[in-house]
Amino acid sequence: MTTKRVVLSIWPVLLGLITGFVEQRFTNVRMGLAAHLEGVMNGTFLVALGAIWTEVKLPPVSKAIAYWTALYGTYVNWLVTTLAAIYGTAALSPISAAGHSGLPWQESLITAGFLSVGIVIVVSSVVVLWGLRAKASR
Repeated sequence: MTTKRVVLSIWPVLLGLITGFVEQRFTNVRMGLAAHLEGVMNGTFLVALGAIWTEVKLPPVSKAIAYWTALYGTYVNWLVTTLAAIYGTAALSPISAAGHSGLPWQESLITAGFLSVGIVIVVSSVVVLWGLRAKASR
């Protein structure tokens, strides 16, 4: 794993840990906890992905798509969850929002963010899995 990939993998962990220190100050403390966990788990996901990256056999463009969508999905997941905690929105998270709601533009922003993260991380995972298939390694 290159130094750049290692650094990009560890940043979300650090962001998640820092979020954990301030989660009690968020409008929605439950969502603050979720943001803390998203940072730590997404960083762990990137470390694991980096560990197998040399086994992902894809053409350069497909590998770049997998790389950049993984970064987008993990970093933006933490960011959108943190914004949801700050704004106290209920968008796509009714259980952790319990009794909270943001302004309409905040709800729309968080909904769009969560939807984009969901789509992008699925694309990334499918492309990586495609690159890990047995036929690709021949």
